[in-house]
Amino acid sequence: MVAALFTAELSRPITPTDLGWTAASTGPMLPADSGLQGPWTAEGALRAIEAVTEADPMQRRLFLTLTGTAITVPAHQWLLATQVTELAHVAGTRIGLGTVDEIDTMTASLRRMDDQLGGGALLEMVRAHLRHVLHLLRHASYDDTTGRRLHTAAAELLRLAGWLCFDTSQHARAQRYWVAALRTAHSAGDRGLAANILGFMSCQAKDIGQPHEAALLADTALSGYPGASGQVSAILNLRVAEAYAVAGSAGDTRRAIDAAFTHLDAPAAASPDWSYWLDETHAHGQAGYCYLRLGEHTAARHHLRAALRGQTGNDSREGALRYTLLATTYTRKPEPDIERALSLAGHAVDLLTDQVTSTRVVGHLTTLLSDLTPFRRQPAVRELGDRVRCLQAATTSRAN
Repeated sequence: MVAALFTAELSRPITPTDLGWTAASTGPMLPADSGLQGPWTAEGALRAIEAVTEADPMQRRLFLTLTGTAITVPAHQWLLATQVTELAHVAGTRIGLGTVDEIDTMTASLRRMDDQLGGGALLEMVRAHLRHVLHLLRHASYDDTTGRRLHTAAAELLRLAGWLCFDTSQHARAQRYWVAALRTAHSAGDRGLAANILGFMSCQAKDIGQPHEAALLADTALSGYPGASGQVSAILNLRVAEAYAVAGSAGDTRRAIDAAFTHLDAPAAASPDWSYWLDETHAHGQAGYCYLRLGEHTAARHHLRAALRGQTGNDSREGALRYTLLATTYTRKPEPDIERALSLAGHAVDLLTDQVTSTRVVGHLTTLLSDLTPFRRQPAVRELGDRVRCLQAATTSRAN
């Protein structure tokens, strides 16, 4: 009898009350892919978009972040899904490629605004833009070519929305956007964009303590991409490198980093606009992160310094991250260089305080403070701690 009651209790959905939360939702917590498991068809993609663009779902229910094999299921389904062959729509006002060009121009502006402002400030703008695209997909008339472009536009907006949530540590919400994005990119027949979405899912998996799943997602993205753009191939290889660095596989990490730089050095080919951000500067920054995770601090410093030398005024968030990671390499020396670490961390805090919202980067600063715990009595270390705590509070306020 006791065993039966115990089993029944284990199978009961977790509610916010169980966790001591006073949330507006009174229903059970649901997995992040709830409502997104439909067929891999155009209609299935539209239903997924609707599920994540309805009146903010986070205000009405709470989702559990996917972990373990649940993270990788969409990737496997994408590899096996049948190609969508017809995306024309005959009812409604006729639109053409010019309309999609305007949508893409607005999306490109939102991507570049994110580079400067960070995740918290832009999400509602992206959601509004996405709802407009969904309305066109449902109610406008268009041919197959325009329909594919519209689906691609919707998939990239979903990808961007997921990134904005991830950058502000809203992990379950990010997963919802990315699962919907993957389905929509599949409908469009855009394997490059779909692979990029899986790369972002891999990036998140490594950050939430799922290194095996991160590597599987990154490998799936690379194997499912036809390799039309060297720039996109470099992006995907760097995702592989990051995943294997977190998993502690030094050989796999180095091979992926070398492959990324080789692809960047190859003759330029046409690349999608969303890949604009990856150049040698950013590649060095990601390589530095990888070597830091492997504990190879000399190599990490080499790449991070190269990234800082090459960055421009458009690298606010990534600049703050590079300064933080470089500072971390000095705290982890056999004889820590505290003065150098504090100087670099100060630059990072300056950038985040003045310009950009990113709880993700603030999290790296918090890790740096943990490294400085043995030196917490030093006035300069206490001052940095105070600044980071103020930044945490301000970032949380802006992100919400």
